[in-house]
Amino acid sequence: MSGLHFAAVNAEGIVADLDLLPAAYRVLLKLRAYSEPGGRIEIDQVTLAQMLKLSRAGVNAALRDLDLALLVKKQRAGVYQLNAMLAPYLSPEDAVAAVKAMPKAERLNSPGFVDRYQKAVAAYQDQLAEKRRRKEDQKRRQALKAVS
Repeated sequence: MSGLHFAAVNAEGIVADLDLLPAAYRVLLKLRAYSEPGGRIEIDQVTLAQMLKLSRAGVNAALRDLDLALLVKKQRAGVYQLNAMLAPYLSPEDAVAAVKAMPKAERLNSPGFVDRYQKAVAAYQDQLAEKRRRKEDQKRRQALKAVS
């Protein structure tokens, strides 16, 4: 991708406040570098992992963190969309129009943006813990049945 591109905002400050996983920052920067005007990116996780010298699991965790932060959304396998406030545009007018069209809650400057991310991470961690508990309970029940 060449030429001059415009972004809607200087978002580094709010993105830094999110306290993402370290790999998530690297993935975000790479996605921004390869995105089309408007923020669409076609890249698979294996290629991204190779480019960044990360494991596929590391890329997956980074993308999940970026999704929880509302910075990158997976559209389908190998196709991602940057938050409109992080995406490049061909003109300042395109950038402003994209931000005006996006939901206010997804804007990086919306009140409570960082708090919503932190709550989303906590909810995700709670879901993982609940899945682990259910799996352990199921194993215990199976072990008890085997002993009976």
